[in-house]
Amino acid sequence: MSSQVPTVAFQRLKKDYQRLLKEPVPYMKAAPLETNILEWRYIIIGAPKTPYEGGIYQGKLLFPKDFPFKPPAILMLTPNGRFQVNTRLCLSISDYHPDTWNPAWTVSTIITGLMSFMNDNQPTLGSVVTSESERRLLAKKSKQFNMKDKTFCSLFPEEADQIREEIEKMNQEELDSIKEEETALRNRLVHRLTLTG
Repeated sequence: MSSQVPTVAFQRLKKDYQRLLKEPVPYMKAAPLETNILEWRYIIIGAPKTPYEGGIYQGKLLFPKDFPFKPPAILMLTPNGRFQVNTRLCLSISDYHPDTWNPAWTVSTIITGLMSFMNDNQPTLGSVVTSESERRLLAKKSKQFNMKDKTFCSLFPEEADQIREEIEKMNQEELDSIKEEETALRNRLVHRLTLTG
């Protein structure tokens, strides 16, 4: 870990990571990069009975050197239909709102809050508007998307192994079904744009 990270931030993030390993939180995991404890990757596992069911969504937490006194930047890396990818999210738990930040909040608190925002449709900077069917399609495609990311595969090896097994079991019919669904959604979007344009 970097020697340039202040002791307070290092100790707190180390403690948060140890707590996550000891007391896992349902539908999420998180881990720091081996080379930089201030940069974490997290995954949110789509909860049952939501448009995200079956999906795995990876994101990034960028902690400031003065964490826990200042909040992290939060980004989503996997297309999900709720948040823009590779864009800092404007949430009450992110660096956009340092005035509402609480230093007692942990990594698991942050990601639990993000999951709550993900299941809500309230617009915010960095959010996108999509239909439930678009979100369900993105959930189906999320696992294959994440498998292209080496960091995902190294930080979350259990999930990567599980996805590899699922992909091997998928038959061509299921893959074609996903492609057909994607084409139908794209055609509806073009039709919608034609009507409004």
